[in-house]
Parts: sequence; C-alpha cells; structure tokens
Amino acid sequence: MSPSNLSQSIIYTALKFFSEHIINNMASPSGASSGSSQLQNSGSESSLQQIMDQRKRKRMISNRESARRSRMRKQKHLDDLMGQVGQLKNESNHIVTNMNITTQLYLNAEAENSVLRARMAELTHRLQSLNEIINCLNSAGRCTELYETEDDQMINCDEFLNPWNLLYVNQPIMASADVFM
Repeated sequence: MSPSNLSQSIIYTALKFFSEHIINNMASPSGASSGSSQLQNSGSESSLQQIMDQRKRKRMISNRESARRSRMRKQKHLDDLMGQVGQLKNESNHIVTNMNITTQLYLNAEAENSVLRARMAELTHRLQSLNEIINCLNSAGRCTELYETEDDQMINCDEFLNPWNLLYVNQPIMASADVFM
C-alpha cells in the first residue's frame, strides 16, 4: 500500500470512528432512536464520503497543477539550454572564423618573410661580393709598381684601375698596316 493510500485509509477510519462516536452520543440512552441513528449514520457516511471525494479531487487537481508547473519549469530550462547552445555555436563559429583569418594572415606573413629572407640572402651575397671587389681594388690601388703596356708605355697602377686616367683612352686609335693586307 502506498503512503498516500495508507494516510487516506487512516483518515477515513478516524473520521468514521469519530462520526459514529458523535452519532452514538447524540442518540438517546433509551435506544428508541436507533432507526434515526441508522439514518444519521448513513447520512454521515455519505457526507464523509463526499468530503473524502472532495479532498481526493482537490489533491488530484493540486497534483495536476504541480505536474503542469513542473513541465513548464522543465520546458523553460530546456529552452534556456537550447538558447545557450545557440549562443555557444555562434561564439564557436566566430572563434573559428577568427582562427581562419589569423591563420591566413600568419601564412601570408610567413610567405612574405620567406621572400624577404631570400632577398636578404641575395643582397648579403651581393654586398659581400662588392666588398671583395672594393677590397681587391683598394689593395691593387696601393701598388706602386709600374706595368709596361704593349705600346711600350709605362702606366701607374692607379691609372690602370681608374678608367678616367687611362693613357690609351685619350690617344687616337691607329691601325697597323698588317691589318689591311
């Protein structure tokens, strides 16, 4: 037997006992009113049954209302959770979009850095080559020896390395007679 049925049974028994007790006390001690006592007893039983039915209906209505409120709370909680899911999905999409943009910017910067590194290596190599040429020219420009040209002319190293000071540039070009034969 469930607790609610047990409590209903106890209440029903108690009410029946008290109603019979009250009816018996109200009856005359001579016992002449036993027929009216039976009527009162059956009347009190029917009113007691009505009271019990009324309480049962109230309890049923209360339980239905409580169940309805519970369903409404659950539905509201579900709606709140669905709203949070939607909000979290939007935030997740926003984060993924930002990550994609950031990744693309990173890849672009990395590609540009790679190009710049290659350019720097090329320019460093060119600078090194130019510095070697300058060092070579500087070390050759310090020489004090004179070199003899094919025309039996003597030129200084500085004049040899400086194209504006070359002697043969300022001299007329002459062809030998052997060339025309």
